[in-house]
Amino acid sequence: MGIIQSQTWLFAFLMLLAGAFALTCALLITFATEGLPRNLYQSSTPIYFYMAGVFVVFYTFTITWVAPRFGVGNAVAFVLLGQLIAMTIIDQFGLLDSPQISISLQRIFGLMLMAAGVFLVVRN
Repeated sequence: MGIIQSQTWLFAFLMLLAGAFALTCALLITFATEGLPRNLYQSSTPIYFYMAGVFVVFYTFTITWVAPRFGVGNAVAFVLLGQLIAMTIIDQFGLLDSPQISISLQRIFGLMLMAAGVFLVVRN
């Protein structure tokens, strides 16, 4: 394993460690001011809301691995494009209890402009 690869995993680990420390501090402050929760799982909360932590870990490791190889600007551009595409799909089908908003020509045109912009930014 090269020096960049070992540093990449080290930095990803340190980022997650810093996040865990910040979360611990936030939990301690919350418990000190609000008290302990009566129950940890609310039956009205969809189970997929609890997957946020898994997505954050996945995102942190993948962006930390991709950025040094692909370029930070390129990685951010593709993340933004991916978020816009995901937003359009979520809105089209009303996923995650969001209001259903149909895909329009304006949205398709906006996505095409964003994709063209990403292409122009990342090409050499």
